[in-house]
Amino acid sequence: MKKFILDLTVTENLRLHTNYVLLKLTSQTVLPEMLPGQFAEIRIDGSPTTFLRRPISINYVDRQRNEVWFLIQLVGDGTKRLAQVNRGEIINVVLPLGNSFTMPEKPSDKLLLVGGGVGTAPMLYLGEQLAKNGSKPTFLLGARSNKDLLQLEDFAAYGEVYTTTEDGSHGEKGYVTQHSILNKIKFEQIYTCGPKPMMIAVAKYAKGNDINCEVSLENTMACGIGACLCCVENTTEGHLCVCKEGPVFNINKLLWQI
Repeated sequence: MKKFILDLTVTENLRLHTNYVLLKLTSQTVLPEMLPGQFAEIRIDGSPTTFLRRPISINYVDRQRNEVWFLIQLVGDGTKRLAQVNRGEIINVVLPLGNSFTMPEKPSDKLLLVGGGVGTAPMLYLGEQLAKNGSKPTFLLGARSNKDLLQLEDFAAYGEVYTTTEDGSHGEKGYVTQHSILNKIKFEQIYTCGPKPMMIAVAKYAKGNDINCEVSLENTMACGIGACLCCVENTTEGHLCVCKEGPVFNINKLLWQI
């Protein structure tokens, strides 16, 4: 899939939470095709301590407004600088990078999309595309508290939304793999992204119940094109660069102890 280096214009930079912003970018020309699960490498201008681009999942693509959205967790100087950009500023972006989630061969109402923390980001675009193709996805979103659950109204536009919080402030108390919906519906396919312990738990549940499962890995990345080798994951096919061969992998390809 062809990659592009684009100067995109900020249309909105919304502070959703103390530690999260939703960055919306547009282009003077029609944005290229992007698939659910792919990501971008964003250049950070104006941060003297940030030398490398930052890999950010594609949160959503609004074709009517010709916008691409990025849900960004503020961790270091680079992401904190992105939180400060204003409408009209130009941001240099390389996209789309990596592979994508596998779309079902036929519409289904037994698709479970599990996201934790900022790992909910790629689930929104995936859910929109599944719904567009006739499926009815189910979202299971986990966070520490109700304040950390983001974009719930956006998710609800495409399917049923269930939540868990560690403190019980929204949805069921506990972790996503403890949610009661897993005992009520026999899902055919699970897609997940989030903290690695959560994804391992979801993968273990999927394997134990003979459900096909794809995970989107969040290994530390730098180049985004498979050159620097800092994002390597050990798989059944040897050591693979997550940025190039992933970030999406079927759990049967990973050497996780599940």
